[in-house]
Amino acid sequence: MATALQKDFRKYLCPTSPQPIGIDVDFARGVYIYDRSGAAYLDFTSGIGVANVGHSHPRVLEAIARQAEKHLHVMVYGEYVQESQVKYARKLVELEPVDDGVVFFCNSGAEAIEGALKTARKFTRRPKFIAFRGGYHGDTFGALSAMSSEYYRAAFEPLLPTFEFLDFDDLDALVKIDSSVAAVLVEPVQGEGGVRVPSDDFLPALRRRCDEVGALLILDEVMTGFGRTGKFFACEHWQVRPDILCLAKALGGGLPLGAFIGRREIMRTLSENPPLSHVTTFGGHPLSCAAGLAATQVILDENLVVRAATIGHSFLQTLRTMFANKQQVRDVRGLGFFYAIEFNTEAAAEKFVTACRERGLIIGWTLHHTTIVRMAPPLVISNEELKEAAEIMQSAMQEID
Repeated sequence: MATALQKDFRKYLCPTSPQPIGIDVDFARGVYIYDRSGAAYLDFTSGIGVANVGHSHPRVLEAIARQAEKHLHVMVYGEYVQESQVKYARKLVELEPVDDGVVFFCNSGAEAIEGALKTARKFTRRPKFIAFRGGYHGDTFGALSAMSSEYYRAAFEPLLPTFEFLDFDDLDALVKIDSSVAAVLVEPVQGEGGVRVPSDDFLPALRRRCDEVGALLILDEVMTGFGRTGKFFACEHWQVRPDILCLAKALGGGLPLGAFIGRREIMRTLSENPPLSHVTTFGGHPLSCAAGLAATQVILDENLVVRAATIGHSFLQTLRTMFANKQQVRDVRGLGFFYAIEFNTEAAAEKFVTACRERGLIIGWTLHHTTIVRMAPPLVISNEELKEAAEIMQSAMQEID
């Protein structure tokens, strides 16, 4: 029977799906979420890529408490010197994802995409953008315009008309990038598209083509950043540096935070002709920056990137062995602690997700492909917790075989 809180959830919050998951959250610690009945759920989604250092990490909570004692919001982003913003920007730039980079903090991944697109248009004065089929970059108008899926676009059209879509990981298609293109927007590994890892020559070839025609390369690492794929930024797998890098999710350590990092000469355009070309009130909130800086330092101090590369790869082999010769499973793939299980039917995928949740494991499917189950456990997950997840998945598969 639904509790009063669950009834109010359905009555007062705008729904985003006909049947929300509905776990009645009491608290979360480490890799587990606990509901009000005391049941524990192993979170194999990391809050959809946010909790890379787990839920409620002590160092993150301490950083939030220290900052809260000093001040909360005091001024729109970019006008006052705020210690947590400056320190976090310096840390991100020192990780060298972009040559001579500077940081613009915002509130979310979609906002980072919007800011990057605006900046590219203003810098190049070119009209056109290139994105890739299967990509996902957010749900605001500009970000949605960069999504090829007619299913999600149709209800909101007309959208921005200046996007052209190419097939992901298709080298022959890159010739369509020409001197009318302001920027190319791409995820190094497609997340909602089903954890699609490109061939080794795709991103380097894309970088070269952008250089040839003078288009900017915008990498969307909202999901893949902060150690998720076994490198701090996924683009490091292919030694490709973008002109602009978009970040969010794990960036804030559990609090809302987005950012785009661009080459200084590009980002300078936002402060002139006219000045204040792109502004935000709450972007780079001091609490979020303090939390994000603490979480990033945890990733570095605890060598979680290496753990994702080694233990993450080992668990991928475990999954492949577990699902080998399963009639309902078409493919198992991944990179680092980022996995996808592709089923033959939507019904099988849904049944597997439900069976896992009933056994205390939270996983989910992707927007673009309802036959694909995606998993992204916290980077701090232990070997024992990975074993627990594997045992639950094995048990859940018995309902499908």
